[in-house]
Amino acid sequence: MNYINNLISYRYKSLSLLSLSIGATLILLMIRMKLAHSYNYLFLVWNLFLAAVPYAITIYLVGIPKLNRITLLFTFGTWLVFLPNAPYILTDMWHLRYNEPHIFWLDILLISAFAFNGMMLFYFSVSDMKTVLLKYFNKTKTHFILTFVFFISAFGVYLGRFLRYNSWEILTNPKVLFIDIINIIVQPLGNKDVWLFTLLFGAFFTLGHWVFTNINMASKNEKQE
Repeated sequence: MNYINNLISYRYKSLSLLSLSIGATLILLMIRMKLAHSYNYLFLVWNLFLAAVPYAITIYLVGIPKLNRITLLFTFGTWLVFLPNAPYILTDMWHLRYNEPHIFWLDILLISAFAFNGMMLFYFSVSDMKTVLLKYFNKTKTHFILTFVFFISAFGVYLGRFLRYNSWEILTNPKVLFIDIINIIVQPLGNKDVWLFTLLFGAFFTLGHWVFTNINMASKNEKQE
């Protein structure tokens, strides 16, 4: 019962904080649209929606006592396909090169706000998936799986940003997608930028998760004292 109460309390607070943060970010977007008389950054709303999909999946999964292995594998695969959409928003900084000089500062603030929400959705979702995986695996195996997830997510971000693939193309255009992935794997020396991006972003996601986890643990310990 204490576990359920703590889970409900944690979920309520996390969703409340995320809602406030996303609401403030949308207000910032409206201010930008008003000042610039432009809808250029409206695509960030869609990107943030996609970032919320994996979190919605794990919210559902956490509420289920236990899944059979096949269902777990399917839902985990679906989650993993959509997960890179959350940290992908970090790379929307790319669009700053097209910015309007007089509101450059506002564009930096706006994209940073969307990226922040994307990363929070990312880490909340990973935290939920960790809870799910611990029902089936020990801590060591779960840690290994999540580390794998961080680097696969980084690779997925590269595919989305530079090769312009979308999550659903694993179903609509799988042949071309897998050919590109295989070429990257079998020709590592010719794709050094891919591996450098994947390693650095993967390490960044891993470090961020460590910080996120320790902040959560410190917060819970303070409440218990």
